[in-house]
Amino acid sequence: MAKTVENFLSDKDKEAILEAIKTAEKNTSGEIRVHIESRCKGSELDRAAAVFKILGMHKTKLRNGVLIYLAFKDRKFAVIGDAGINKVVPENYWQDVIDLMSNYFIRRKFGKGIAAAILMIGEKLKEYFPYQDDDVNELPDDISFGR
Repeated sequence: MAKTVENFLSDKDKEAILEAIKTAEKNTSGEIRVHIESRCKGSELDRAAAVFKILGMHKTKLRNGVLIYLAFKDRKFAVIGDAGINKVVPENYWQDVIDLMSNYFIRRKFGKGIAAAILMIGEKLKEYFPYQDDDVNELPDDISFGR
């Protein structure tokens, strides 16, 4: 059976990703989203930036949203952060996250790789954007799916 966007990840993987988002966001005012689609024409960074905007991730108060983007049939993925987080993370930080995910992806452990990346990102967000008592969850925690 061919993989569709909705069944690319198992239910167990989806649950692990959602749990990782909740865990990461408990300690930070930052927002993390995951978007999965089957195809990506052109650059994965360009597509991730477009999805970032479509999802309204640029509208967070502190501009500290992070998107993990994956186009599984084309074997492309990207991790991008908004202006607020990009100002403070080390220069190669997003590449470190990509490298972590790649280590899982080559073993076809996509859900575990995404969950591990979320937790890694959460630690960095916690460092620069700690949880505030008046924090509001500005973006949904669900996984979004494209075509």
